[in-house]
Amino acid sequence: MLNDQALEMIKPPFVKKQPRTLEHHGHQRIDDYYWLRDDSREDPEILSWLKAENDYTDAVMAPYAPLRESLYQELIGRIKKDDSTVPVLDNGYWYYTRYSGDDEYPVHARKAETLDNPEEVLLDGNKLAEGHEFFSIGNMDVSLNNQLLAWSEDTVGRRIYTVYFKNLLTGELLTDRLEQTTGDVVWAADNRTVFYIRQDPQTLLGYQVFRHTLGTEQKEDVLVYEEQDKSFYTGIDRTRDDSTLLINHDSTTQCAVSLLDATTPEGNFTAFLPREANHEYDIAKLDDWYYIRTNWQATNFRLMKVKKAQSADKSAWQEVIPHRDNVYLEDYLLFKDALVLNEKENGIPRIRVIQLSTGKEHQLSFDDPVFVAHFSANPSVDAPRVRIWYSSMTTPDTIYEYDLFTGEREQLKQKEVPGGFTPSNYASERLFVTATDGTEIPVSLVWRTDRFSKDGTNPLYQYGYGAYGYTIEPYFSANRLSLLDRGFVYAIAHIRGGQILGRPWYEAGRQQQKRNSFTDFIDVTRALAAEGYADKNKVFASGGSAGGLLMGAVVNMAPELYLGINADVPFVDVVTTMLDESLPLTTNEYDEWGNPNNKTDYDYMLSYSPYDNVQRQDYPNMLVTTGLHDSQVQYFEPAKWVAKLREYKTDDNKLLFYTNMEAGHGGASGRYQQQKELALEYAFFLSLLDQLQ
Repeated sequence: MLNDQALEMIKPPFVKKQPRTLEHHGHQRIDDYYWLRDDSREDPEILSWLKAENDYTDAVMAPYAPLRESLYQELIGRIKKDDSTVPVLDNGYWYYTRYSGDDEYPVHARKAETLDNPEEVLLDGNKLAEGHEFFSIGNMDVSLNNQLLAWSEDTVGRRIYTVYFKNLLTGELLTDRLEQTTGDVVWAADNRTVFYIRQDPQTLLGYQVFRHTLGTEQKEDVLVYEEQDKSFYTGIDRTRDDSTLLINHDSTTQCAVSLLDATTPEGNFTAFLPREANHEYDIAKLDDWYYIRTNWQATNFRLMKVKKAQSADKSAWQEVIPHRDNVYLEDYLLFKDALVLNEKENGIPRIRVIQLSTGKEHQLSFDDPVFVAHFSANPSVDAPRVRIWYSSMTTPDTIYEYDLFTGEREQLKQKEVPGGFTPSNYASERLFVTATDGTEIPVSLVWRTDRFSKDGTNPLYQYGYGAYGYTIEPYFSANRLSLLDRGFVYAIAHIRGGQILGRPWYEAGRQQQKRNSFTDFIDVTRALAAEGYADKNKVFASGGSAGGLLMGAVVNMAPELYLGINADVPFVDVVTTMLDESLPLTTNEYDEWGNPNNKTDYDYMLSYSPYDNVQRQDYPNMLVTTGLHDSQVQYFEPAKWVAKLREYKTDDNKLLFYTNMEAGHGGASGRYQQQKELALEYAFFLSLLDQLQ
């Protein structure tokens, strides 16, 4: 191990300042590190600096290389080498994925009619990934006659996919190839036509839906829809009965759907309902009825239904499930004679089954006080049972199947955790923390019972996100055991901006209310230390992407609370990014963050943007990570932030920056390789604890 003197000789790489003046609304900002942006990702000076930062991280962490390797072995040791998903019956075939041995990627396979029949390999991810540092399958769709497979691949990490085709009867790869797509692909009923979405090569916004006929060149494909509003995302899908093709039009506060009969692929998509400001809805089809989950006069959503011919007339919509102020209607699923509802009340999931013919209902039962339950794969409306994915912070992921009419439950599979995991060694709790403004913030906690005392002595790992209405659920993580077994308390702060307490919880954490997300997280930290869940000198925090923005804001506002911070692919240069419409995702995000072209939004965003608010003050020890090919948060955001932090911070705490030169927003793609990045984070935090001793 290096001594203190040797460590002091390790210096971070030099990065030059090259001032650039940015002026908006009569206000000037000086960005000394704007030059670190290179959209081509080929500038030798920038690449050299990123590599030097990686080398610096390795040098600083060299004394803990054995710990890092030990953690990596722990993490991969909890991955079952030979594993498979529960087979799902769809259109006469049982579909599943399986892993073998040291393979990084799954094999996608199926069996005809019964599970006793021979296996048919659809795709072997390991073979497809050969020669690529990064590999990801985006989407797969089998033609309705079961004979053709369409799938998409990304081999860079930029989420730009190429679609390929395979004849499943002969195993032959077809010559058709569709470039620059979002990865979504859907078959029409004629088994020779597919629909896909092209991306803008600069913004990466999927905005054009094309129709492709097998055996033709991509340049001959027909444009069937083009999104003119850059604040919308475009998606394609098919109803569960395979009768109808869908184009989904989604923005933060407005959603719409267009329909096309799958048997007439050369027809025109028609709107289910003309777009309306602040109206969000999604649809599902059952026989001649369309069911609509809608926020029309229903903040937490309600369920309605209508015949297709009357869909554009909201006065014809019939209410099925009314709006409730205290219950969030999260999802629903239709079967021939059953409606299954996935709801949340006070942050706790509830799944109800209603028999359509009689109105009788029952609620599915679960075992833990704090848990997450969602629909699993349920492709058939004719199935007599519903599959549910269930997990808690002490219960590994479990697939249950419930009889729709008796409620009888069968466990089909529970994820195996090698290494001797015993659920009874761990305990979980949900509590509410009172924020500065009096709001009650839900917090999910887990710890190892024989390593925890509520006396303020345990280290704390606190995670948060708080954006897009996305809820960080209290799910099980085998990786988390490496912290729990070392005495950590693990906390998920369900801050405003998520949706655990319904739609109002999201509204209270976006745009002009965004700072609530940051103050909630800080208030949770203070409360957990004050109530004895954590040693106030041993608090660590972590977040990625929008959660990385959270980390950036928190360390500017309350740096003294944290011993260590991990900011993964952090969105930290908020104002500059949101002013640049050439960057991916910018225009789609105005309803989330605000539009800084408006002065009111500009001023508010500037008040919290982490990069713009770096101060001359002490900061916690920090590990910042990114991917060179990140399509969501460009690598230069965290790069600039690190450079500015190095210039401004007044402490001697560690600031490490690691760039995965072969990956994008999600990090490494293989199931084992992913664990190397997590091992670095855990080793970083544990090294800080070691230095406190």
